[in-house]
Amino acid sequence: MKIGCVKEIKNNEFRVGLTPDNVKAYVASGHHVYMEKGAGVGSGFSDNEYVDAGASLIDNAADVWNLVDMMIKVKEPLECEYPLFHEGLILYTYLHLAADREQTDALLAGKVKAVAYETIQEADRSLPCLAPMSQIAGRLSIQEGAKYLEKKFGGEGILLAGVPGTPKANVVILGGGTVGMNACKIAVGMGANVTILDVNLKRLEELDNMFGAHIQTLVSTDSNIERVIKDADLVIGSVLIPGGSTPKLFKKKYLPGMKDGAVFVDVAIDQGGCGESSRVTTHDDPVYTVDGVVHYCVGNMPGAVPRTSTIALTNATLRYGLEIAGKGLEKACDNGAIRSGVNCYAGKLTNKNVADAHGYEYTDLGTLIG
Repeated sequence: MKIGCVKEIKNNEFRVGLTPDNVKAYVASGHHVYMEKGAGVGSGFSDNEYVDAGASLIDNAADVWNLVDMMIKVKEPLECEYPLFHEGLILYTYLHLAADREQTDALLAGKVKAVAYETIQEADRSLPCLAPMSQIAGRLSIQEGAKYLEKKFGGEGILLAGVPGTPKANVVILGGGTVGMNACKIAVGMGANVTILDVNLKRLEELDNMFGAHIQTLVSTDSNIERVIKDADLVIGSVLIPGGSTPKLFKKKYLPGMKDGAVFVDVAIDQGGCGESSRVTTHDDPVYTVDGVVHYCVGNMPGAVPRTSTIALTNATLRYGLEIAGKGLEKACDNGAIRSGVNCYAGKLTNKNVADAHGYEYTDLGTLIG
């Protein structure tokens, strides 16, 4: 199969879909890999490393798109890339279609076979291709939140850990999944007072066993959220519905009752965000303020640490990519995890959460490929 990888063009996105080691693995399996020149530079991988691994370098992205059977990326295609879609192309990347109707329509019109990292789900319900970026985003959320609590950025001017004789910051985490647990780990490590909320009592028990007296666990209800965020200095939104739109747990009506200069980091913004006042921002212009609360809603947080993020992501995506390339997508869908990743196929929506988010017709993949 002809495998392609192009330079990411989203704002301040320096990750890359393939490392040189990944290229070696595809080439060793009999595939040909086409890399856009400079695609890996932002993550610290030179063109020469890709050539040494067996890739062919192509001068521009359009030629790569036109050449290949399967395109491997990190982030969703942007509007300027839609005309490069062609029927039968396998697109293997993060898509987050529930929050992006235009991209959904473009993929359907182009009859692209779109496989989304974020909906690949194993039998144990784990999300192996989402997990590494969730780990990084969770840890970054505290790092970024701590920075924007500084007065020069509009924050209230409080140090998360405090110092002897001063109060520690209060951190509230909405959602106890992979993002929330990793945010909790860093917040606890920095010495903050941490409260974490989730609807799953079993998960709260697990978190309580992990962190013990260092955290407060609460069932996620509107009343509990409203009560705890009044005293919060930093709120982390880390709610996820695989492939679907995120519920709006952080409501606009809460903002006037919060501390002036408190910070809200919406890690769920890729899926539409879990805050009613959330809108996508970029690394160039990451924050804005509503009712005195600083909002950080960057849509590609892990792009800030591309070397770590690229290696962590491709560690997870490579095995599924090799299976798709080796068998073809249809045969690879015998693997239930890969099957669950197929969001669009031959002009049809094959992920129910995405279809529901846009009010579109859902088609079971089995009726299309058997």
